[in-house]
Amino acid sequence: MDKHIFIGGGGADYGTAQGLSLKYANRHGLIAGATGTGKTVTLQILAEGFSSAGVPVFLSDVKGDLSGLAASGSAEFKLHEAFTKRATQIGFADYRYESFPVTFWDLFGEQGHPVRTTVAEMGPLLLSRLMGLSEAQEGIMNIAFRVSDEEGMPLLDLKDLQALMVWVGENRDALSLRYGNVSPQSVGAIQRQLLVLENQGATEFFGEPALDLADLMQTAPDGRGRINILAADKLMGSPRLYATFLLWLLSELFESLPEVGDPDKPKLVFFFDEAHLLFDDAPDALVKKVEQVARLIRSKGVGVYFITQNPDDVPEDILGQLGNRVQHALRAFTARDQKALMRAAETYRPNPRFDTADAIRDVGTGEAVTSMLEAKGAPGVVERTLIRPPSSKLGPVDAITRAGVIATSPLAGKYETVIDRRSAHEILAERAAEAAKAAAEAEMAENAPLAPEAEEPREFTAARRYSGTRVSGSGAHDKDDSGLGAFGEALTGAVLKELKGTTGRRIVRGIMGGLFKGR
Repeated sequence: MDKHIFIGGGGADYGTAQGLSLKYANRHGLIAGATGTGKTVTLQILAEGFSSAGVPVFLSDVKGDLSGLAASGSAEFKLHEAFTKRATQIGFADYRYESFPVTFWDLFGEQGHPVRTTVAEMGPLLLSRLMGLSEAQEGIMNIAFRVSDEEGMPLLDLKDLQALMVWVGENRDALSLRYGNVSPQSVGAIQRQLLVLENQGATEFFGEPALDLADLMQTAPDGRGRINILAADKLMGSPRLYATFLLWLLSELFESLPEVGDPDKPKLVFFFDEAHLLFDDAPDALVKKVEQVARLIRSKGVGVYFITQNPDDVPEDILGQLGNRVQHALRAFTARDQKALMRAAETYRPNPRFDTADAIRDVGTGEAVTSMLEAKGAPGVVERTLIRPPSSKLGPVDAITRAGVIATSPLAGKYETVIDRRSAHEILAERAAEAAKAAAEAEMAENAPLAPEAEEPREFTAARRYSGTRVSGSGAHDKDDSGLGAFGEALTGAVLKELKGTTGRRIVRGIMGGLFKGR
């Protein structure tokens, strides 16, 4: 018999157990509902269930509430009586308070272990999405990455990319001949967006040591899966950085993990909160990338669960792949809301006991309409379900507790110290220094006084007429006898240059032809 994660009680009296099969948990899921209907608690109890089953979890803590997973619930909590009453009502006989093994992460390194990746690992597509670049600017970004590979200049942090873009701008003529137009305006626009990223704190995100994905897939000594919590309250101030980071993480998991087929339980469950941010104004190429990852990553043993207010926030091709669903209340105040409600109801396998659309509209806080995959991956009949109470603390932990969890983490000290190894910025700086040194030496050699025996070769090198005697003088006597002065010399030089070219050769051929014809 398949093992299940207990979600809550359904049926007429809410006494029928509703659970999520671990065998089908990697076939993705959706948690949806209006603000204040209980999505965060549902995410919390699912994280607890997966952890207890030995499955590592990654989730983002948008409001700071989910840090309570690191602490046990308490009988002194104001909702203790309501929790125990609900546990009895839904038949949750094993209900008890407990804490869970948690690892805190933070892109800014303030509320958890720092999370970093390199610019090269992020890649030009996601970086272009992150910076909101146009198609032409994205093309230049791809050129920069190609140059980085061909010139052996690793792109690790933002200053590497900024330095490389300066080089691209300086060498745009040569690059345009090989790769297509590289306009200074586009290079300048990219540099401005890099400055915006720097101001948003992305400097902390790009660099080394980069995140080791294996650190997200650890279990505690007691066999429970570790719950990785990304502090996202500050990160939500830069929503595009938040969405791009999570998409990068999904892509890295997809690229790195081996195929495992249909495991008895997932290797990792990934919760994507505020999922609409991933698709807002996203180009088609990016949406197709998400669709591909969602379709194929389940064969790597990874389950992805999107959390959003409305199912319509998720593109239809992706929504169709989300087999396990917990739908909290949708408020239908407008005609558009009514249509969204009806579309959501149509995606469920109907239950003869109630109308699905009415149930989605009417369920209260802490209650949801649920449908989980059953035998052979078939969707179960929709059910009104009372969600079970959490075992861990409801709400955030204090700063002291968080600091203690970070200090005792098995990863303590691994990511805290930044490594700045030789990369594009240093390589280009070295090249610039060498070029400046060579130019200075050449200028010194040009201006250095020559020995007397070297004067004669210098006369010929300078392309001057040499009469065998050298007359020194000053003032007007040093001017050219022709009286043309500097302008005449410049004009003569221009004519000589022209004569060396194609037009000049035509003139010479015309003159010579005329002479011979006259003879």
